[in-house]
Amino acid sequence: MIWLSLVAFLVAAVVAGAVVRWLRDHAALYGHGMPQRFHLGHVPRLGGVAVLAGTVLAWLLGMAQTAWWGDPGSLRLGAWVGWWLLVLLPAALGGISEDLTQRLTVRYRLTMTTLSGVLAIVLLDMTVPHMGLPWLDALLVAAPWLGWCIVLLAVAGLPHAFNIIDGYNGLAGMVALIVCLALAHVALQVGDRALAALLVATAAATGGFLVWNYPRGMLFAGDGGAYVWGVVIALASIALVQRNTDVSPWFPMLLLIYPVWETVFSIYRKLVRGVSPGVADALHFHQLIYRRIVRSVFHDDESRRVLMRNNRTSPYLWGFTLLTVVPAVLFWNNTWVLVGFCLLFVVSYVVAYLAIVRFKVPDWLRR
Repeated sequence: MIWLSLVAFLVAAVVAGAVVRWLRDHAALYGHGMPQRFHLGHVPRLGGVAVLAGTVLAWLLGMAQTAWWGDPGSLRLGAWVGWWLLVLLPAALGGISEDLTQRLTVRYRLTMTTLSGVLAIVLLDMTVPHMGLPWLDALLVAAPWLGWCIVLLAVAGLPHAFNIIDGYNGLAGMVALIVCLALAHVALQVGDRALAALLVATAAATGGFLVWNYPRGMLFAGDGGAYVWGVVIALASIALVQRNTDVSPWFPMLLLIYPVWETVFSIYRKLVRGVSPGVADALHFHQLIYRRIVRSVFHDDESRRVLMRNNRTSPYLWGFTLLTVVPAVLFWNNTWVLVGFCLLFVVSYVVAYLAIVRFKVPDWLRR
C-alpha cells in the first residue's frame, strides 16, 4: 500500500509539473469575467489530468502486483479494479474535456457523470442495501430500486458538489484528501484493505497535485479533478457500506455533508431567486468567507495580494470540514449519533451563512 501511494504521489506531482511548464498558455481560454474567478493571471485548470494519472497508474500497478507477483500485502486488487477504472473514465474525461475546451454545457457534463453512475450499477452491482433507520430500511426492502437511485444520485452528483467547492487554492483538494483518508481508516478498521489501498493511492495522487496548487496556486484542479474525486469517493463510500454491514451509511454522509449541503443549499438559493441552478455565481459559502471574513492583504503587488488572500480562505473551510470528519471517524458505526451531527452541521451552516450575509461575524474570526 505504501509503495503504491508513493507511485501515485510522484506521478501526479511530475504530471502536474509538466502541465505547469508546458500548458500555461492554454489557461488564457478561461475568461476573466466569470463570477467564480478569484485569481489574477493565467493558471492551467488541468490538475485533474495529474490526479487521474497518479490514481490510475497506482491502481493498475496494484492489479499487476496481485496478478503477477502474488499478494503479500493481502490487498486483493483483482480484475474488479479495472471495472472501477471503467466507471471512472466517463466522468473524468468529461471534466477534462471541459477544462480543455470551456465549451461543454452543464447538461453534457451531468450526462457524463450520470453515465458513470449507470456503469457503477451495471458493472459493479452497486446498491445501498440499508440506511440504518428502521423505516428507511423497510422502504428499501419493499422497493430495492431505491438503492440504485441513491447510487446514481451519489455518483452523478458528488463530482459536481466537489466542483462547487473548488474555488480557492487547496480547498477542494484538501477536503478530498481528508475524506479519502477518513474512509481508508474505517476500511482498515473493518478489514477492507483493498478499498483502503485505492483510497490511500487517490489521496497520495491528490497530494502530488497539491504540491503545485497550495499555496502558490500554479495549477487548478478544474472540472476533471473535481470529477475524479467525486466519483472515486462516491464509489468508495457505497462499496464500504455495501461490503461491511457494521459501517453506518451515515458515516460517508457526515464525511461529505459540507460539499453535499453546499450543493443543496446553492440549488435552493438560486431557485428562490429565480435563477437556474446551473448558472455560476459568487455567493457560495467559501466565496463569502473570502470577501467578508478574510481581511485584505495590503501589498504593492496586486497579484501577490490576491494570492495571499486566496490562500487564507481555505483554512477556514478545512477547519469546518474537520468538525464533521472527526465525529464521523469516531462514531462510524453509530447511526443515530451520525444523523445528529448531520443535522447539527446543516443548522450551523445556515446560521453561519446568514451571519456572514448580515455582517454579524465575530471580530476574532477576522484576524
